[in-house]
Amino acid sequence: MKYQILAKDGRAKRAVVETVHGTIQTPVFMNVGTVAAIKGAVSTDDLREIGTQVELSNTYHLHVRTGDKLIKELGGLHRFMNWDRPILTDSGGFQVFSLAGLRKIKEEGVYFNSHIDGHKIFMGPEESMQIQSNLGSTIAMAFDECAPHPCTREYMENSVARTTRWLARCKAEMERLNSLPDTVNREQLLFGINQGGTFEDIRIAHADTISQMDLDGYALGGLAVGESHEEMYRILDVTVPHLPENKPTYLMGVGTPANILEAVDRGVDFFDCVYPTRNGRHGHVYTNSGKLNLFNEQYSRDMRPIEEGCQCPACRSYSRAYIRHLLKAKEMLGMRLCVLHNLYFYNTMMTEIRDAIENHRYAEYKAKKLAGVTGNK
Repeated sequence: MKYQILAKDGRAKRAVVETVHGTIQTPVFMNVGTVAAIKGAVSTDDLREIGTQVELSNTYHLHVRTGDKLIKELGGLHRFMNWDRPILTDSGGFQVFSLAGLRKIKEEGVYFNSHIDGHKIFMGPEESMQIQSNLGSTIAMAFDECAPHPCTREYMENSVARTTRWLARCKAEMERLNSLPDTVNREQLLFGINQGGTFEDIRIAHADTISQMDLDGYALGGLAVGESHEEMYRILDVTVPHLPENKPTYLMGVGTPANILEAVDRGVDFFDCVYPTRNGRHGHVYTNSGKLNLFNEQYSRDMRPIEEGCQCPACRSYSRAYIRHLLKAKEMLGMRLCVLHNLYFYNTMMTEIRDAIENHRYAEYKAKKLAGVTGNK
Protein backbone atom coordinates (compact mmCIF):
# COMPACT_ATOMS: atom_id res chain seq x y z
CA MET A 1 0.00 0.00 0.00
CA LYS A 2 1.04 3.56 -0.69
CA TYR A 3 -0.60 6.50 1.08
CA GLN A 4 0.19 9.96 -0.19
CA ILE A 5 -1.19 13.27 1.09
CA LEU A 6 -1.83 15.54 -1.89
CA ALA A 7 -3.08 18.62 -0.03
CA LYS A 8 -3.95 19.87 3.44
CA ASP A 9 -6.32 22.60 4.55
CA GLY A 10 -5.98 23.01 8.28
CA ARG A 11 -6.18 19.45 9.62
CA ALA A 12 -8.29 18.27 6.67
CA LYS A 13 -6.31 15.90 4.40
CA ARG A 14 -6.70 15.14 0.70
CA ALA A 15 -4.86 11.92 -0.09
CA VAL A 16 -4.65 8.85 -2.30
CA VAL A 17 -4.32 5.23 -1.20
CA GLU A 18 -2.91 2.79 -3.75
CA THR A 19 -4.02 -0.81 -3.22
CA VAL A 20 -3.89 -4.08 -5.12
CA HIS A 21 -7.52 -3.47 -6.17
CA GLY A 22 -7.09 0.12 -7.30
CA THR A 23 -6.57 3.65 -6.03
CA ILE A 24 -8.79 5.21 -3.36
CA GLN A 25 -9.21 8.97 -3.37
CA THR A 26 -9.72 10.30 0.17
CA PRO A 27 -11.66 11.52 2.05
CA VAL A 28 -13.91 8.64 1.03
CA PHE A 29 -17.30 7.29 2.05
CA MET A 30 -17.45 3.51 1.83
CA ASN A 31 -20.83 2.16 0.68
CA VAL A 32 -22.04 -0.49 3.12
CA GLY A 33 -22.94 -3.89 1.64
CA THR A 34 -23.01 -5.97 4.81
CA VAL A 35 -23.65 -9.37 3.20
CA ALA A 36 -21.88 -8.53 -0.10
CA ALA A 37 -24.87 -6.54 -1.35
CA ILE A 38 -26.21 -3.02 -0.81
CA LYS A 39 -29.68 -3.30 0.74
CA GLY A 40 -32.26 -1.92 -1.65
CA ALA A 41 -31.62 -4.03 -4.78
CA VAL A 42 -28.47 -2.11 -5.74
CA SER A 43 -26.04 -4.01 -8.00
CA THR A 44 -22.28 -3.59 -8.35
CA ASP A 45 -22.94 -2.10 -11.80
CA ASP A 46 -25.07 0.52 -10.03
CA LEU A 47 -22.24 1.18 -7.57
CA ARG A 48 -19.83 1.86 -10.41
CA GLU A 49 -22.35 4.23 -12.04
CA ILE A 50 -22.86 6.31 -8.87
CA GLY A 51 -19.13 6.69 -8.20
CA THR A 52 -18.56 4.19 -5.39
CA GLN A 53 -14.87 3.74 -4.60
CA VAL A 54 -14.94 1.21 -1.75
CA GLU A 55 -17.56 -1.38 -0.81
CA LEU A 56 -17.73 -2.55 2.80
CA SER A 57 -18.81 -6.06 3.80
CA ASN A 58 -18.98 -7.76 7.18
CA THR A 59 -16.91 -10.70 8.38
CA TYR A 60 -19.42 -12.00 10.93
CA HIS A 61 -22.43 -11.93 8.60
CA LEU A 62 -20.62 -13.60 5.69
CA HIS A 63 -19.18 -16.21 8.05
CA VAL A 64 -22.58 -17.26 9.44
CA ARG A 65 -24.46 -17.09 6.15
CA THR A 66 -23.04 -18.65 2.97
CA GLY A 67 -19.65 -19.02 4.69
CA ASP A 68 -16.19 -17.63 4.06
CA LYS A 69 -14.73 -21.02 3.08
CA LEU A 70 -17.26 -21.37 0.26
CA ILE A 71 -16.58 -17.80 -0.88
CA LYS A 72 -12.85 -18.60 -0.97
CA GLU A 73 -13.62 -21.73 -3.00
CA LEU A 74 -15.53 -19.54 -5.46
CA GLY A 75 -12.58 -17.19 -5.92
CA GLY A 76 -12.97 -14.69 -3.08
CA LEU A 77 -15.37 -11.86 -2.39
CA HIS A 78 -14.42 -9.68 -5.37
CA ARG A 79 -15.19 -12.45 -7.86
CA PHE A 80 -18.21 -13.65 -5.88
CA MET A 81 -19.99 -10.28 -6.02
CA ASN A 82 -18.47 -9.03 -9.31
CA TRP A 83 -16.71 -6.01 -7.82
CA ASP A 84 -13.30 -4.98 -9.18
CA ARG A 85 -12.59 -2.09 -6.80
CA PRO A 86 -11.42 -2.07 -3.16
CA ILE A 87 -13.39 -3.86 -0.44
CA LEU A 88 -13.00 -3.32 3.29
CA THR A 89 -14.21 -6.05 5.63
CA ASP A 90 -15.22 -5.19 9.17
CA SER A 91 -13.74 -7.71 11.60
CA GLY A 92 -17.05 -8.87 13.06
CA GLY A 93 -16.13 -7.57 16.50
CA PHE A 94 -18.92 -5.00 16.66
CA GLN A 95 -21.52 -7.57 15.58
CA VAL A 96 -20.27 -10.15 18.07
CA PHE A 97 -20.75 -7.66 20.89
CA SER A 98 -23.98 -6.06 19.65
CA LEU A 99 -25.96 -8.90 18.03
CA ALA A 100 -24.96 -11.93 20.03
CA GLY A 101 -27.15 -12.09 23.13
CA LEU A 102 -25.24 -14.60 25.25
CA ARG A 103 -21.49 -14.24 24.94
CA LYS A 104 -18.44 -14.97 27.03
CA ILE A 105 -15.33 -12.85 26.55
CA LYS A 106 -12.06 -14.59 27.33
CA GLU A 107 -8.45 -13.83 26.53
CA GLU A 108 -8.49 -16.25 23.61
CA GLY A 109 -11.57 -14.62 22.08
CA VAL A 110 -15.36 -14.62 22.33
CA TYR A 111 -17.78 -17.52 22.65
CA PHE A 112 -21.31 -16.70 21.48
CA ASN A 113 -24.39 -18.00 19.67
CA SER A 114 -25.28 -17.16 16.07
CA HIS A 115 -28.14 -14.66 15.81
CA ILE A 116 -29.51 -16.71 12.88
CA ASP A 117 -29.87 -20.23 14.24
CA GLY A 118 -28.31 -20.13 17.69
CA HIS A 119 -25.39 -22.47 16.94
CA LYS A 120 -22.27 -21.96 19.04
CA ILE A 121 -19.43 -19.93 17.51
CA PHE A 122 -15.99 -18.96 18.71
CA MET A 123 -14.23 -15.95 17.24
CA GLY A 124 -10.86 -14.56 18.25
CA PRO A 125 -8.16 -12.54 16.49
CA GLU A 126 -6.86 -15.49 14.48
CA GLU A 127 -10.33 -16.64 13.43
CA SER A 128 -11.30 -13.13 12.30
CA MET A 129 -8.12 -12.81 10.23
CA GLN A 130 -8.66 -16.27 8.71
CA ILE A 131 -12.24 -15.43 7.70
CA GLN A 132 -11.17 -12.10 6.18
CA SER A 133 -8.29 -13.81 4.37
CA ASN A 134 -10.75 -16.32 2.91
CA LEU A 135 -12.88 -13.41 1.71
CA GLY A 136 -9.80 -11.79 0.16
CA SER A 137 -10.81 -8.21 0.93
CA THR A 138 -8.47 -5.32 0.17
CA ILE A 139 -8.47 -4.06 3.77
CA ALA A 140 -9.07 -6.24 6.82
CA MET A 141 -9.97 -4.77 10.20
CA ALA A 142 -8.42 -6.01 13.42
CA PHE A 143 -10.62 -7.93 15.87
CA ASP A 144 -11.41 -5.74 18.87
CA GLU A 145 -13.94 -5.30 21.64
CA CYS A 146 -16.36 -2.43 21.17
CA ALA A 147 -17.00 -1.73 24.85
CA PRO A 148 -20.55 -0.78 25.87
CA HIS A 149 -21.46 2.88 26.32
CA PRO A 150 -21.48 3.94 29.03
CA CYS A 151 -19.14 1.72 31.04
CA THR A 152 -16.85 2.13 34.02
CA ARG A 153 -13.29 3.34 33.68
CA GLU A 154 -12.03 0.00 35.02
CA TYR A 155 -13.98 -1.95 32.40
CA MET A 156 -12.70 0.32 29.62
CA GLU A 157 -9.06 0.01 30.73
CA ASN A 158 -9.26 -3.79 30.79
CA SER A 159 -11.09 -3.89 27.46
CA VAL A 160 -8.58 -1.64 25.70
CA ALA A 161 -5.62 -3.62 27.08
CA ARG A 162 -7.17 -6.84 25.73
CA THR A 163 -7.87 -5.16 22.37
CA THR A 164 -4.17 -4.21 22.18
CA ARG A 165 -3.11 -7.80 22.86
CA TRP A 166 -5.60 -9.02 20.25
CA LEU A 167 -4.20 -6.52 17.73
CA ALA A 168 -0.70 -7.99 18.08
CA ARG A 169 -2.17 -11.44 17.42
CA CYS A 170 -4.10 -10.10 14.40
CA LYS A 171 -0.93 -8.66 12.90
CA ALA A 172 1.04 -11.89 13.40
CA GLU A 173 -1.76 -14.01 11.90
CA MET A 174 -2.20 -11.64 8.94
CA GLU A 175 1.51 -11.86 8.16
CA ARG A 176 1.29 -15.67 8.30
CA LEU A 177 -1.78 -15.84 6.06
CA ASN A 178 -0.30 -13.44 3.49
CA SER A 179 2.72 -15.76 3.17
CA LEU A 180 0.65 -18.79 2.17
CA PRO A 181 0.54 -19.76 -1.52
CA ASP A 182 -3.23 -20.38 -1.63
CA THR A 183 -4.25 -17.07 0.00
CA VAL A 184 -6.83 -15.21 -2.13
CA ASN A 185 -5.18 -11.78 -1.62
CA ARG A 186 -1.60 -11.93 -0.42
CA GLU A 187 -1.50 -8.10 -0.42
CA GLN A 188 -4.31 -7.81 2.15
CA LEU A 189 -3.93 -4.74 4.37
CA LEU A 190 -4.59 -4.53 8.11
CA PHE A 191 -6.10 -1.55 9.94
CA GLY A 192 -5.93 -1.42 13.73
CA ILE A 193 -8.71 0.08 15.86
CA ASN A 194 -8.35 2.70 18.58
CA GLN A 195 -10.73 2.27 21.51
CA GLY A 196 -11.31 4.03 24.81
CA GLY A 197 -14.85 5.34 24.73
CA THR A 198 -15.07 8.97 25.84
CA PHE A 199 -12.07 8.69 28.20
CA GLU A 200 -9.57 11.08 26.62
CA ASP A 201 -6.46 9.75 28.37
CA ILE A 202 -7.30 6.11 27.56
CA ARG A 203 -7.91 7.03 23.89
CA ILE A 204 -4.61 8.93 23.64
CA ALA A 205 -2.56 6.23 25.36
CA HIS A 206 -4.06 3.56 23.14
CA ALA A 207 -3.44 5.63 20.01
CA ASP A 208 0.21 6.09 21.03
CA THR A 209 0.60 2.35 21.66
CA ILE A 210 -0.91 1.08 18.42
CA SER A 211 0.88 3.76 16.38
CA GLN A 212 4.12 1.95 17.23
CA MET A 213 2.85 -1.25 15.59
CA ASP A 214 3.33 0.05 12.01
CA LEU A 215 -0.05 -0.99 10.65
CA ASP A 216 -1.42 -0.08 7.21
CA GLY A 217 -4.07 2.23 8.67
CA TYR A 218 -5.80 3.23 11.88
CA ALA A 219 -9.48 3.39 12.78
CA LEU A 220 -11.38 5.01 15.62
CA GLY A 221 -14.00 2.59 16.93
CA GLY A 222 -16.54 2.78 19.70
CA LEU A 223 -17.94 6.14 18.64
CA ALA A 224 -21.45 6.97 17.42
CA VAL A 225 -22.67 4.37 19.92
CA GLY A 226 -24.75 6.65 22.14
CA GLU A 227 -22.49 9.55 23.03
CA SER A 228 -23.38 13.06 21.86
CA HIS A 229 -21.94 14.49 18.64
CA GLU A 230 -20.04 17.01 20.74
CA GLU A 231 -18.41 14.21 22.74
CA MET A 232 -17.43 12.44 19.52
CA TYR A 233 -15.85 15.60 18.09
CA ARG A 234 -13.97 16.15 21.36
CA ILE A 235 -12.51 12.63 21.20
CA LEU A 236 -11.48 13.17 17.57
CA ASP A 237 -9.84 16.47 18.48
CA VAL A 238 -7.61 14.86 21.10
CA THR A 239 -7.03 11.42 19.53
CA VAL A 240 -6.41 11.92 15.79
CA PRO A 241 -3.18 13.92 16.40
CA HIS A 242 -1.79 10.84 18.19
CA LEU A 243 -2.32 8.57 15.16
CA PRO A 244 0.27 8.53 12.34
CA GLU A 245 -0.46 11.31 9.85
CA ASN A 246 1.24 9.30 7.10
CA LYS A 247 -1.36 6.51 7.38
CA PRO A 248 -5.11 6.52 6.60
CA THR A 249 -7.47 7.36 9.47
CA TYR A 250 -10.93 5.76 9.52
CA LEU A 251 -13.90 6.80 11.67
CA MET A 252 -16.06 3.69 11.91
CA GLY A 253 -19.82 3.79 11.54
CA VAL A 254 -20.09 7.56 10.96
CA GLY A 255 -22.32 9.05 9.89
CA THR A 256 -24.57 11.95 8.91
CA PRO A 257 -23.35 14.48 6.33
CA ALA A 258 -22.72 16.90 9.21
CA ASN A 259 -20.68 14.26 11.10
CA ILE A 260 -18.53 13.63 8.03
CA LEU A 261 -17.93 17.34 7.40
CA GLU A 262 -16.83 17.84 11.01
CA ALA A 263 -14.62 14.74 11.08
CA VAL A 264 -12.86 15.62 7.80
CA ASP A 265 -11.99 18.93 9.48
CA ARG A 266 -10.28 16.86 12.19
CA GLY A 267 -8.12 14.79 9.82
CA VAL A 268 -10.25 11.71 9.08
CA ASP A 269 -9.93 9.95 5.66
CA PHE A 270 -12.38 7.00 5.65
CA PHE A 271 -16.06 6.80 6.63
CA ASP A 272 -18.89 4.27 6.48
CA CYS A 273 -22.47 4.32 7.67
CA VAL A 274 -25.79 2.60 6.97
CA TYR A 275 -27.70 5.91 7.12
CA PRO A 276 -27.97 6.62 3.38
CA THR A 277 -29.22 3.11 2.56
CA ARG A 278 -31.42 2.67 5.64
CA ASN A 279 -32.99 6.12 5.27
CA GLY A 280 -33.49 5.55 1.55
CA ARG A 281 -35.40 2.33 2.17
CA HIS A 282 -37.79 4.38 4.33
CA GLY A 283 -38.27 7.14 1.78
CA HIS A 284 -35.95 9.66 3.46
CA VAL A 285 -33.65 11.30 0.91
CA TYR A 286 -30.78 13.77 1.25
CA THR A 287 -30.57 17.07 -0.59
CA ASN A 288 -28.39 20.17 -0.31
CA SER A 289 -31.28 21.94 1.38
CA GLY A 290 -32.12 19.26 3.93
CA LYS A 291 -33.61 15.78 4.15
CA LEU A 292 -36.98 15.05 2.54
CA ASN A 293 -39.53 12.44 3.59
CA LEU A 294 -41.09 11.36 0.29
CA PHE A 295 -43.98 9.69 2.11
CA ASN A 296 -45.31 13.17 2.91
CA GLU A 297 -48.53 14.15 1.11
CA GLN A 298 -46.95 17.39 -0.15
CA TYR A 299 -44.98 15.39 -2.75
CA SER A 300 -47.98 13.56 -4.25
CA ARG A 301 -48.20 16.06 -7.16
CA ASP A 302 -44.57 17.20 -7.17
CA MET A 303 -43.14 16.48 -10.61
CA ARG A 304 -39.66 17.78 -9.78
CA PRO A 305 -36.76 15.36 -9.26
CA ILE A 306 -35.62 14.70 -5.70
CA GLU A 307 -33.04 17.46 -6.24
CA GLU A 308 -32.75 19.80 -9.21
CA GLY A 309 -29.46 19.29 -11.06
CA CYS A 310 -28.68 15.93 -9.43
CA GLN A 311 -27.28 13.41 -11.94
CA CYS A 312 -28.16 10.23 -10.03
CA PRO A 313 -30.26 7.56 -11.82
CA ALA A 314 -33.38 8.54 -9.84
CA CYS A 315 -33.21 12.29 -10.46
CA ARG A 316 -32.35 11.91 -14.14
CA SER A 317 -35.55 10.04 -14.91
CA TYR A 318 -38.19 10.18 -12.16
CA SER A 319 -40.22 12.67 -10.14
CA ARG A 320 -40.86 12.95 -6.42
CA ALA A 321 -44.51 12.18 -7.13
CA TYR A 322 -43.71 8.92 -8.94
CA ILE A 323 -41.17 7.77 -6.34
CA ARG A 324 -43.68 8.57 -3.59
CA HIS A 325 -46.28 6.48 -5.47
CA LEU A 326 -43.86 3.55 -5.61
CA LEU A 327 -43.09 3.82 -1.91
CA LYS A 328 -46.75 3.99 -0.94
CA ALA A 329 -47.48 1.01 -3.20
CA LYS A 330 -44.58 -0.86 -1.58
CA GLU A 331 -42.88 -1.37 -4.92
CA MET A 332 -39.19 -2.22 -4.50
CA LEU A 333 -38.24 0.25 -7.25
CA GLY A 334 -39.14 3.13 -4.94
CA MET A 335 -36.71 1.90 -2.30
CA ARG A 336 -34.03 1.27 -4.88
CA LEU A 337 -34.27 4.76 -6.40
CA CYS A 338 -34.08 6.42 -2.96
CA VAL A 339 -31.03 4.34 -1.99
CA LEU A 340 -29.29 5.12 -5.28
CA HIS A 341 -29.95 8.83 -4.81
CA ASN A 342 -28.66 8.84 -1.22
CA LEU A 343 -25.46 6.96 -2.06
CA TYR A 344 -24.88 9.25 -5.05
CA PHE A 345 -25.40 12.26 -2.74
CA TYR A 346 -22.80 10.95 -0.27
CA ASN A 347 -20.30 9.97 -2.98
CA THR A 348 -20.70 13.36 -4.68
CA MET A 349 -20.30 15.18 -1.36
CA MET A 350 -16.96 13.40 -0.87
CA THR A 351 -15.83 14.57 -4.33
CA GLU A 352 -16.78 18.13 -3.36
CA ILE A 353 -14.89 17.76 -0.09
CA ARG A 354 -11.74 16.60 -1.88
CA ASP A 355 -11.97 19.50 -4.34
CA ALA A 356 -12.48 22.01 -1.51
CA ILE A 357 -9.40 20.76 0.37
CA GLU A 358 -7.30 20.86 -2.79
CA ASN A 359 -8.38 24.46 -3.40
CA HIS A 360 -7.84 25.46 0.26
CA ARG A 361 -11.44 26.53 0.74
CA TYR A 362 -12.66 23.75 2.99
CA ALA A 363 -13.84 26.05 5.80
CA GLU A 364 -16.02 27.96 3.32
CA TYR A 365 -17.37 24.77 1.76
CA LYS A 366 -18.09 23.16 5.13
CA ALA A 367 -20.01 26.19 6.42
CA LYS A 368 -22.15 26.40 3.28
CA LYS A 369 -22.81 22.65 3.14
CA LEU A 370 -23.72 22.45 6.83
CA ALA A 371 -26.16 25.33 6.48
CA GLY A 372 -27.98 23.34 3.81
CA VAL A 373 -27.92 19.71 4.92
CA THR A 374 -28.99 20.22 8.52
CA GLY A 375 -32.60 21.07 7.57
CA ASN A 376 -35.45 18.54 7.46
CA LYS A 377 -38.59 18.79 5.30
